Amino acid sequence: MARLSAAFLALALGLSGPQAALQSAVAQERPAAAPQAQPAQALPPAEEVKATEPGQEPAPHRNGAQPGEQPAPDAAQPEAEETAENSAPSFGGAQIPHDLSPMGMFLQADWVVKAVMIGLAFASVVTWTVWIAKSMELAAASRKVKRGLNALAASRSLEDARRALGNRRGAGPVAAFVAAADAEIAYSEDAMSPEGVKERVASHLSRLEAQAGRRLAIGTGLLATIGSTAPFVGLFGTVWGIMNSFIGISNAQTTNLAVVAPGIAEALLATAIGLVAAIPAVIIYNVFARAIAGHRAQLGDASAAVLRIVSRDLDRAEHGGGRLLRRAAE
Repeated sequence: MARLSAAFLALALGLSGPQAALQSAVAQERPAAAPQAQPAQALPPAEEVKATEPGQEPAPHRNGAQPGEQPAPDAAQPEAEETAENSAPSFGGAQIPHDLSPMGMFLQADWVVKAVMIGLAFASVVTWTVWIAKSMELAAASRKVKRGLNALAASRSLEDARRALGNRRGAGPVAAFVAAADAEIAYSEDAMSPEGVKERVASHLSRLEAQAGRRLAIGTGLLATIGSTAPFVGLFGTVWGIMNSFIGISNAQTTNLAVVAPGIAEALLATAIGLVAAIPAVIIYNVFARAIAGHRAQLGDASAAVLRIVSRDLDRAEHGGGRLLRRAAE
């Protein structure tokens, strides 16, 4: 038994020795082969993986934002929005005016519409200038005619009328009537036909009366022209502006009211200015027409008063041997 146990022990030792040597040789070969192996492909970072496995928490954001928090907006975004708001969109080759006041729309208008507006504004200034000037002229002429009528009413002869009007400053056309009657009587001294003298004096006075009326009507024709043409000029500016608005709508490819309204308002401003120029011109023209008609009636009264005085002097001269007639001629 002792010999059998020793034999098994020797056999076990013999087997373990070669096995240990084999394992050590394999271990030496593995480090040399490891560098020759291909490296495995790296997995993408956890923050770039869009989908996560169920039950797995999402990876934290790179900038340290907690889950549920909104990312901070870009700092350049508010500036871009503000620039876009301040800049007006293109509209028919021009910018749409954000200022819809009359001055703002005028500054943004097309050059043709601007020319129409400037012309109508100038016409309005001319209208009010004519109104001020002619009102003062009519008032002064009316006062002069009234003073002359009072002097003629107080005169018994042409000589008295000449003396009374000569002492009054600014007698106006009535003094011219008396002077014309005196001159015609002087020219007709040799022809002592009273009827012929009266006709010649009446003809001269009628021409002076018409001349005074024409002089007073100067400037009123301009009012009639402005009143009749200003609305059509404004309408031309409106049509031109609406054409530009349609072109702008076509270029913008939108019918948004914010795009359409400024151009149409700008066009309608021309018509508004035309009406502002035309309506006062028509009213002032009608007022002046009535005033001039009244002044011509006063001139007719003065002419008739002078004719009555001339007829009175001629009748006296006929019965008095022409002495009063020669005295009036002197």
